[in-house]
Amino acid sequence: MRLRFDDHDRDALGMTYVYPVVSRRARGVSIGINLNPNNACNWRCVYCQVPDLTQGKAPPVDLALLEEELTAMLERLVHSDWMERNVPEGSRRLNDIAFSGNGEPTSADAFPEVVALVRRKLDAFPSLAPTKLVLITNGSLVHLEHVQRGLVHLAAGRGEVWFKLDGGTDAFLARFNGDRVGAQRRERNLALAARLAPTWVQTMALAWNGEPPPEREREAYLALLGRVLAGGSRLEGVHLYGLARPSHQVEAPDLSPLDPAWMEAFADRIRALGLEVTVSV
Repeated sequence: MRLRFDDHDRDALGMTYVYPVVSRRARGVSIGINLNPNNACNWRCVYCQVPDLTQGKAPPVDLALLEEELTAMLERLVHSDWMERNVPEGSRRLNDIAFSGNGEPTSADAFPEVVALVRRKLDAFPSLAPTKLVLITNGSLVHLEHVQRGLVHLAAGRGEVWFKLDGGTDAFLARFNGDRVGAQRRERNLALAARLAPTWVQTMALAWNGEPPPEREREAYLALLGRVLAGGSRLEGVHLYGLARPSHQVEAPDLSPLDPAWMEAFADRIRALGLEVTVSV
């Protein structure tokens, strides 16, 4: 097995919940925790790389199996030459353990218990102490009590939230992400997430039928971020990223990467709000 930036195979090790990837944004190895092995999500983003995606939530989590798989993965990292054999040179470091996968991880009822379990396992490997925890989320469920408990656990374990925000209007979010709730709830949940844990915004920018997001959408997105900041919520910054792996959704033939110069120009507009921005094309 050789890990690649353009292939985030959730079945790389044949495990149910645990999978390693090389992350271009993390610039190292990320150990994924896939709480949605049923390929179910409450959204349907047009750029989603999950095949056979279905509408729904995470199934019950087998915590004992998850602990067994995570222990085995961490043992390989600490006590073997797994990195040298499977990871490209230059990326041979463990950057994070990420709650991500084939659907929205916070839809798992046991989400806070999972975060607490992962924290305990990391504590059992002192050499991995610098490893951070990352929740990659669409943010749609942050208003729920069990998700907030999970974010508190995450923050206590040196963790951070990567909160998906791809646009600023109801119509765009519905078309782009399958988000039926809309921009106002996104804004409230983003502000709440930022109060509970260090929070980055993650934003996908791509061309649809050869056209970038329209200017009115870019303005609405910037205005939403500005309101969150003006309300007193602290954001760590924005991860602006482009289309690097093929979508498995019906819209795939209509999607393409944007020019790097366009990405940098938009990043500069976000930086004008006072935010740090990383760009991955």
